[in-house]
Formats: sequence, structure tokens, C-alpha cells
Amino acid sequence: MAATRPSGARSSMSAGGGAELVARSREGSPGGGGFAPSALGTREHWDAVYERELHSFQEYGDTGEIWFGEESMNRLVRWMQKHEIPLGASVLDIGTGNGVLLVELAKFGFTNITGIDYSPSAIQLSGSIIEKEGLSNINLKVEDFLNLSSDLSGFHICIDKGTFDAISLNPDDAVEKRKQYVRSLSRVLKAKGFFLITSCNWTKEELLNEFSEGFALFEELPTPKFSFGGRSGHSVAALVFQKRETCPWTDSHNFQEALQPSKPDTENARASQCLVSYSVCTYKIGKACPS
Repeated sequence: MAATRPSGARSSMSAGGGAELVARSREGSPGGGGFAPSALGTREHWDAVYERELHSFQEYGDTGEIWFGEESMNRLVRWMQKHEIPLGASVLDIGTGNGVLLVELAKFGFTNITGIDYSPSAIQLSGSIIEKEGLSNINLKVEDFLNLSSDLSGFHICIDKGTFDAISLNPDDAVEKRKQYVRSLSRVLKAKGFFLITSCNWTKEELLNEFSEGFALFEELPTPKFSFGGRSGHSVAALVFQKRETCPWTDSHNFQEALQPSKPDTENARASQCLVSYSVCTYKIGKACPS
């Protein structure tokens, strides 16, 4: 169905096939940027999508769509190669869908790969595709990234191609779900670990705002450009964030312990300054906070 594209809307490719238009609502979001609720943000939608794709694979051997195209996968693999990410590094694909990214990573040589999705049909589909490819060094789990099990943690690399986009469209308090996504990411990713995100709904500046708590921009990856009406832009944003190290004094217990009368005043002052002023802090006893 044709639709008028409102100001600020960006096209989104759904796993069900075809381009969808995502309209900005300007309500209920930090900084005023939000999205109109959509079925694309619900579990029921993706369960139905992957049930169809699983049936299609079983009937015809069709693996389904590659979100953002094959080049998006190659872009991520090239980045990992460029930065000499060890092949044994632990990698998490958040919202793996049909698992084609996992297959590419395994073929490249990565040996510690995990894919999660909250849709059991998606995990069944990705498992079938991985089995067909003759690969065995890939872990698959049915997991809701917003409600993780306790054993999912300690990853060097986390990758998202469209999952944060879908969460942003959830009709049930998408703002809080985005915040929970960032908390979950902080939990599963090691300090100094990398988060690679590809989005068709969010601009670079908006993603910097969404992941400002605990993450720093490491690199912006090149993506296709478009021109319209004399103006140019990017159809997708692809960014690499690095998780900041946590200041030891941001833990309230550690902070209160640090500010004891027995501590020298200069040490108390450093701990207080560290807590208030620094997002990244390597302060330890006898060492000043970074300036």
C-alpha cells in the first residue's frame, strides 16, 4: 500500500519481505525523537514471519532475506578483519533471525559464535540453515534480549542488524524497552568490548544519544548514500561503539567506603571527582583519575 513519507521517516526492511515506512511520532522519547508504534515491534509479528520462513526453507530451501543486504555482512566482517579481532573472540548476534550472519562469521574462521532470538521459529530456522552448511561451531539460544538469562555474558563483540530498530517500534512503552536494551548490552559485553550496530531507523546522531550511557563511538562505517532533491544522505547508519570501563567509585558501596574519615582528604576528593566528573575512570588507590 502506498504511503506518504513524513519528515524524518526512514525505510526499514522487514524480514517478511518488502520495504516498510517507519513514521516519526515525536512523542515519548528522549530528545523528542520517537516512532509510531508498529506490528514490526511485536514478538507476534516475528513469530509469524519466521514460521513462514521456516516453512519456506523446509519446502524450497529458501534461507530468506539478508537484512540490509549481503554488503552489510561483508562490511562487518571487513571491520573485524581490519582490527584483527581474534578468531576465538566471543561474538554475540543479537536477534539472529535466519542466522546467515553467523554462517558468514563461521566461514571466515570465527569459532566462538552465539546467536540469540526471542522467536523459537527463528532459532529453528537458523539451526536448520547452519546444519545444511555443515557447521557445528555455532551456539543458538532462544533468548529475549530485554529479559536475559543469567548465563549470557562476557562477549567481546556484540552485533545488531535491525533488532534495536524493531524494539523501537514496540507499541508497549518502546522508550523503556530501548533503555532496557542498553542495560542488557552493558551486561553482556565485556569492558572495552565492541558493539556493531546497523540501523535504518536511527541516524548517527540519534544512536550516539541512545548509547551515550556507558558507550563511546569508536568508528563510523561507510554505508550507501542516496541523493534526492539536491540533498544527500545515508540510507542506513552503521556504527561501532566501545564499552567504557567502569569507575570503581560509581558503585555506591565502594564510593561510601572510599569517603571515610581515615582516608586522606586528597584521596576523598579524587574519588568524589571521579564519581561526578568521569564516564571512564581507571582510578585506583595511589593513582589520579585521568584528566
